[in-house]
Amino acid sequence: MMDHVMNRIELEPLNAPIARSATSISRRFVRFSAIGAGGVAVQAATLAILLRVTGMHYLAATMLAVEAAILHNFAWHRRWTWADRPASRVVLTLLKFNATTGAASLIGNIVLMFLFVGVLNLNPQVANLITIAVCSLLNFALADRFVFI
Repeated sequence: MMDHVMNRIELEPLNAPIARSATSISRRFVRFSAIGAGGVAVQAATLAILLRVTGMHYLAATMLAVEAAILHNFAWHRRWTWADRPASRVVLTLLKFNATTGAASLIGNIVLMFLFVGVLNLNPQVANLITIAVCSLLNFALADRFVFI
């Protein structure tokens, strides 16, 4: 019996907790990204509708489109990405989500959209996709370390 325990101890790599942690973070980031892809679709569709149907200014339309994606992502992250974390009150968690990832998304999107569209004259839809990619890593860290704890 003792030999079996000793063999098991010797065979387990020294960095096993780190590897499990990295695997857990990777799995969570894949879920985060899958939901984020749905959020991209929500944001892009909302932006397109607001630009084409209402003729809204691209910055105002961007703010509303980002908020639509934030609400979509929050609902799914709570149910799937961070479902294993203790659930706190929905309203409090939504406020934290909006104050962190939401604020980072809104500020990042407005600044980058102004730069890409207003200064560099990129197509708003292309600029929107670039902006989302840039903001996603910061949003994952904020959600993982502050919102869904």
